[in-house]
Amino acid sequence: MTKFAARVERTELAATMAMAARARALRAEGHDVISLSLGEPDFPTPERVVQAAHEAALRGETKYPPLGGTEALRSAVAEKFHREHGMKIRPADVLVTNGGKQAIFNVLMSLTERGDEVIIPAPAWAGYEQTVNFAGAKPVFVPCPQEDGFMLQPQALERAITSRTKLLLLNYPNNPSGAACTEAQLKAIAEVLRVYPHVWVLSDDIYEHLLFDGRKHATLLAAAPDLADRIVTVSGVSKTYAMTGWRVGWCFGPAEIIKPCTVVQATATSGVSSVGQAAALAALTGPQDFLAERAAAYQTRRDIVVAALNAVPGFACHQPEGAFYVFPSIKGCLGKTTPGGRKLATDSDFTMALLEETHTGVVQGSAFAMPGHIRISTATSEAVLAKACARIAEFAAALR
Repeated sequence: MTKFAARVERTELAATMAMAARARALRAEGHDVISLSLGEPDFPTPERVVQAAHEAALRGETKYPPLGGTEALRSAVAEKFHREHGMKIRPADVLVTNGGKQAIFNVLMSLTERGDEVIIPAPAWAGYEQTVNFAGAKPVFVPCPQEDGFMLQPQALERAITSRTKLLLLNYPNNPSGAACTEAQLKAIAEVLRVYPHVWVLSDDIYEHLLFDGRKHATLLAAAPDLADRIVTVSGVSKTYAMTGWRVGWCFGPAEIIKPCTVVQATATSGVSSVGQAAALAALTGPQDFLAERAAAYQTRRDIVVAALNAVPGFACHQPEGAFYVFPSIKGCLGKTTPGGRKLATDSDFTMALLEETHTGVVQGSAFAMPGHIRISTATSEAVLAKACARIAEFAAALR
């Protein structure tokens, strides 16, 4: 039997994909399955963006793209950050990537080696741990419990930093909790980071435009510009513009790290689809008024789901400030037995029983380094969410 590389053996695929696959299998068997496991907008890509890609292809923009991204898109990313945060960045310090995920991969492969530690506030997107493990570094989770609003506390961060710490991963608005940082909270985190100049920060801002209740996006680079020489900011078009399948993201930071990130990308994939970059350019430079409308729709969905789940026995649901997830505690349901005879010892038991017995797919909190919770994507219609919540309530009420 072939022995494959250790990096593959130590890396597991995300549980979100496994739950989605099981939901598809049940649907193929003819069951009425509601799958709320994937974080993918249900809105269409804006028509003008699709048209821009079509026109680019017709113009012949189908050749090998520049390794770092087209000059037009890099400039648009720089202008976007200046427009939204009042800070100037150089287009030369922007690297266009195959989705935000590749930007994260590039940074971790450039910065970390075996023995290095990467601090990950939990709950956290499963892809962080996956990529840290693949790079050979050690993930160090810092619990950010529901009673703290799922927010990283400065004291907890400081306790986690060691001489081996290489990188802090920040993600606000957060997947899976929907927690969003204020500028004041980021400034408090920056105070800790100033004491430890060896620690880099990756600020994953992919949900930056999905904020509720009048909140404005805060990002570490704008809150602490004096730390710019060790902050890499990541974002993309996937969540904001409903362009998950286009696979266009970016990162920007000091030239010192963008250069090795470019080397990693050149080695793995080379440049990003030229047609996709034309679409992303149209997304960033065209009208932005629809973003507020979509955020308002997600806020309405959040309100529906949070209210419904907080009425479910055994549930306690924090109200997210952004993104399109809710992350309720289900600890009051554990230790019980389902009508189908399944004992619910863990959140994984809960999610599998919910899927098999009610055909409703969600993801266990342990997949996000916080057991005792489940993640529910609200990126679907209000009618579907109401139906899913009714199934969950019926399931929980029947537990014994």
